[in-house]
Amino acid sequence: MRIIPAIDIIDGKCVRLSKGDYNTKIIYNENPLEVAKEFEAHGIEYLHLVDLDGAKSSKIVNYKILEQIASQTKLKIDFGGGLKADSDLKIAFESGANQITGGSIAVKNRAIFEKWIAEYGADKIILGADANNEKVAVSGWLEDSNEDLVPFIQEYQSKGIQYVICTDIAKDGMLEGPSFDLYAKILKEANGIKLIASGGISTFDELPKLAELGCEGTIIGKAIYEGRISLKQLENYIIQG
Repeated sequence: MRIIPAIDIIDGKCVRLSKGDYNTKIIYNENPLEVAKEFEAHGIEYLHLVDLDGAKSSKIVNYKILEQIASQTKLKIDFGGGLKADSDLKIAFESGANQITGGSIAVKNRAIFEKWIAEYGADKIILGADANNEKVAVSGWLEDSNEDLVPFIQEYQSKGIQYVICTDIAKDGMLEGPSFDLYAKILKEANGIKLIASGGISTFDELPKLAELGCEGTIIGKAIYEGRISLKQLENYIIQG
């Protein structure tokens, strides 16, 4: 199972929110590149980079930070937050993203999201299926849609989507453990999907459980920044993998 640390960006700084609420912002580092280099120094190969300013303003904002990290590390970066137009994707890929994650756009403008899958290929486009009570949430989680989570994933699977990042919003940033039952349900009903678990991871012991369920990757944020899971533990996990 791939270990994918998260860096969330507001005003060019590395932050974390709880349940996607911008009022709960904690700044962990003024320099995201420094954080990314530390991840890389511990054998980590992947990074989940989220442009929270972009998510709020519905267009890519922090692409310079993406460019910095991509050009000064070897991390394979998936980038999300505010990608709404073809031009946003162009900027993201030109700035060094390996993959992009589309969340709200996949609900609000299916035609463009399906076009991206066809144009860039399923290995480049990740479906961000974030859930609140098994309903898909959009717009930086500021609103719920009427989309049921599992059918939503299945529908995009039929359009060629392979990778899905699923965050249970109730768990995100709460350090209370991930949604094992929800992930088991998705993996059972959307057979063959490459599921990346995100949200709520709080202890190292949860990682083998997610791997056992069949998750392809897991995104870890606050647990690293709060020292609940050490980079050394992750390094050893990767080596033993």
